Amino acid sequence: MPDQHLPQDSEWCDVHLESGTRRVRFHDYDEIYAIPGLYERIFYDVLRCTSPAVIAGMLSEQMDEQGVDPTDVRCLDLGAGNGIMGEEMRGIGVSSLVGVDIIDEARDAAYRDRPEVYDAYVAGDIRSPTPDGLAAIEQVQPTCLTCVAALGFGDIPPDAFAAAWNLVSDDALVGFNIKEDFLEDGADRSGFAQLIDRAIADGALQVSAQERYRHRDAANGTPLHYVAITGRKQAALQAA
Repeated sequence: MPDQHLPQDSEWCDVHLESGTRRVRFHDYDEIYAIPGLYERIFYDVLRCTSPAVIAGMLSEQMDEQGVDPTDVRCLDLGAGNGIMGEEMRGIGVSSLVGVDIIDEARDAAYRDRPEVYDAYVAGDIRSPTPDGLAAIEQVQPTCLTCVAALGFGDIPPDAFAAAWNLVSDDALVGFNIKEDFLEDGADRSGFAQLIDRAIADGALQVSAQERYRHRDAANGTPLHYVAITGRKQAALQAA
């Protein structure tokens, strides 16, 4: 991995395989998911990512405080990747999950690495799901939305987050995170921070908890801090 300071969406590492050495950019998820175990090796073993555990823990606390039985919760996991967040939600007792990710490689990796986590997995753009994909989500009837480590870099645009938000039930539990820097004025080029500010101001999002924490280490070893937010959906979202 490089020891110079790079923007988070430009970080890379060299992966040593039997076929030779390959340079992989951290945001080239299709390449990473195609190699079994590589995602966990980079982000969890080396860079010590904590976000799925942090957000699942915050949602679990919210359920305890609000008298919600986790076995009654049905979760839509947006940007599900190969299922690490879904696995954490299963770990706190959530009974049903549907994963959504824009790339086929994420779905294939989830079925390969964690075949028991999701009741269904939809690969494609949540803003224009196929009839089968929409039916799979509607069959679960989600009462919770999670979106972890996928916001603020353009991986999930604000209108895609809003589309997922509008597919979960009224009063649904929500849990997501965003890089701390993106909450500063003008720092978030994606528009996601403005969407959340507007959702809070308009009453569409009722915040239960907000926490600053170390998401993971950067490639040069410095900590990357994110803000996790959990709460309840109170109304539909409209992206600007």
